[in-house]
Amino acid sequence: MKDNINPDHYAVGGIEAIDYFKAKSTKEEFRGYLRLTCMKYLTRMGHKDSELQELKKAKWFIDKLIGEYEDEIKIINE
Repeated sequence: MKDNINPDHYAVGGIEAIDYFKAKSTKEEFRGYLRLTCMKYLTRMGHKDSELQELKKAKWFIDKLIGEYEDEIKIINE
């Protein structure tokens, strides 16, 4: 089944693009990237892909952003 949220071409070169972005960014830069990308999908709802697909893309980035904060809390609490 085709994954419209995280397609195979994002991993060309052996690494997911988002993992590369995280490796090359500060924590604040990466969180900003996730937040702004979510905003992008919400802003273009109904103008490119289906509204449901845009919401799913935004949710994917929100979930990644939540994970970043949860990971930080786990480290602090260890």
